[in-house]
Amino acid sequence: MTELSNSERTPNLEQENSEISSINSENLTNAIDFSADVFIEDNDSIVAIELKSVKPNSGEMKGEKQKILEGKTAFKKEFPDKKVYFYMGFPFDPTNNTKTGYNKTRFLNSIINMTKFFDPRETLIASELWNKLSGRKRTMEQILEIINTISTPDFMEKFQFLQNSTNKNNPRYQQILRKWFLFSEIELLQKDPQIKRVIQNDKKLQKMYHQQIFKDDEYNWQRARELLKYGK
Repeated sequence: MTELSNSERTPNLEQENSEISSINSENLTNAIDFSADVFIEDNDSIVAIELKSVKPNSGEMKGEKQKILEGKTAFKKEFPDKKVYFYMGFPFDPTNNTKTGYNKTRFLNSIINMTKFFDPRETLIASELWNKLSGRKRTMEQILEIINTISTPDFMEKFQFLQNSTNKNNPRYQQILRKWFLFSEIELLQKDPQIKRVIQNDKKLQKMYHQQIFKDDEYNWQRARELLKYGK
């Protein structure tokens, strides 16, 4: 970190990873407490991602770089047989003319001290980030398509229509669910007879059954997951 801060070296992902891997385990100290917004483990690797605003605070990059270096070192000690990746993730590129495109060089150069501390390969920008999270291509495009489909002038009217459970038997109810990609709610509708039969003597589950689809302006996942257990 001292050498990077003094511009005595430039960020180099391979070199840094090699230095981390060659650390003498007898000379280790306790890592600082740290967290990652995303943590993914599989049989071969560990992937951690720190999600950031596209306009981070001035001077923030030095602290983030130190956190990532210490984080990778701690992960390598904990998972010695796995490859370790730790990224900074930015949801979109405000310097680009298209919503899903990006110019990594231009974007990184727009952030104070970004290129001083970070190798471009340590960053995920726009579609890079969303594809990494989903494991599929065109994820960002699909997310924007869903948002544009739902965010229409009659959004609030449809929202209130779904919140009214007396509309469940109305064909329009399921049409809106499909339009809004609420497939778990469609499954609940299809399994409604079984669910009601199973929970008929359970007051707690009946109370959950009658909760609204949306709670605090978010989809009520807890209700859906719990009720789907009884629709088999």
